[in-house]
Amino acid sequence: MTRIQNQASVDLSKRDLTLDLTRVFCVLLVVAIHLMFVGVGHDRSGALTISRPLDHLSWFPLATWAGQIMPIFFVVGGFAGLTSWRSTIRRGGNARDFVRTRVLRLAQPALPLFIFYVVVLGAATLIGVDPKLLAGVASGAGSPLWFLAAYALCQALVPFMAGLHERAPKTTLLVLLAGAVLVDVLRYSTDNVLIGLVNLAFVWLLIQQFGFWYADGWFDRRKWWQLIAIAAACYATLIPMTTVGPYSVDMLTDLNPPTVPLIALGLAQACLLRLLKPALSALMRTRAAKGVVFLVGSRLMTVYLWHLPVIIILVGAALLIPGASPEAASAAWWLSRPLVYVLVLAALFGLSFLVGRWETPREVGVTPPAWIVGLAAVLIFVPAVLILQWFLNLEFAIVGAVFYGAAVLLLGRWRSRSY
Repeated sequence: MTRIQNQASVDLSKRDLTLDLTRVFCVLLVVAIHLMFVGVGHDRSGALTISRPLDHLSWFPLATWAGQIMPIFFVVGGFAGLTSWRSTIRRGGNARDFVRTRVLRLAQPALPLFIFYVVVLGAATLIGVDPKLLAGVASGAGSPLWFLAAYALCQALVPFMAGLHERAPKTTLLVLLAGAVLVDVLRYSTDNVLIGLVNLAFVWLLIQQFGFWYADGWFDRRKWWQLIAIAAACYATLIPMTTVGPYSVDMLTDLNPPTVPLIALGLAQACLLRLLKPALSALMRTRAAKGVVFLVGSRLMTVYLWHLPVIIILVGAALLIPGASPEAASAAWWLSRPLVYVLVLAALFGLSFLVGRWETPREVGVTPPAWIVGLAAVLIFVPAVLILQWFLNLEFAIVGAVFYGAAVLLLGRWRSRSY
């Protein structure tokens, strides 16, 4: 027991807190961006208006070259996945142990959300809410759930991809890049968006591999000017891809299904992260930064999964208060965003006491057989893909609640025996 405790202490001491800070920053930025996308208020005549204020800003598409931070999230996930996998091996674990933990860390926090959507969408349908309004609200609320599919796929394949990384790291990158390019060529030449879903594997797995290289110190061994040159070259490739090529200048549009420009962003952001590491390390030596990272980091899935429902609820409540809902995109509306942002975070903090307990995997007993673990991974992948392609509705919410509930149960208590 003492040896295990000492090992845990060593692992914690070696933890790169700058990556925890990066992860927290990414999620908080996602909340801020979504808050500015939701434009609901009253115009001068008192009529209700619904819009997307960021879409009307001419500079916003170009700003997404810096603001589209999901690639760095997968880089950090790759770093964490590889280090956790190697730790699992050192402790005598195997791929089943690793994947079980990773699947539970996604399935458990998402299960209460799907149940919430079943109840709310079901009740709204029964009381006769306008179907078009309900569909619009539901599709917006469910938009972040694509992450569950992409991240579950990447993390479930960490043991396999880590093996490829050990044996042929450069070849693995080239094959994934070739696959991503081929998928995009087929997608845009045939105008078939469904083909693009295949890049949930190629694009995100490739960006995750950058995290493997980060964990192995490749970026540490580069000189500062080399990191700047690589990042600059990556951003330079976006120019022909978005002017001559078929991709949108808006990197949020290029997100789902994922496209090749995200790969360039992922590599550039990995370089910039390493350049900023000294400054971030200094920041993480302060108590304030450590406190924020711990507070938000321990509730990260709750913040990510629940922030849009909370935003929608708060926006709806504000409509009932005279003067609390200025016209979207007006000066008053923009000035109110910081206050609303604080209210959203406060509401999420309170909510975390109800649903945050689901963030910690509750593994009891031995790991189930491989086919059970694999089935559970598929169960949490399918509903998120359905929502990614056809948006959230009552039927998909029910599928999600059933599938995620089944995944949690399948990975729960197992009697001790050999498989």
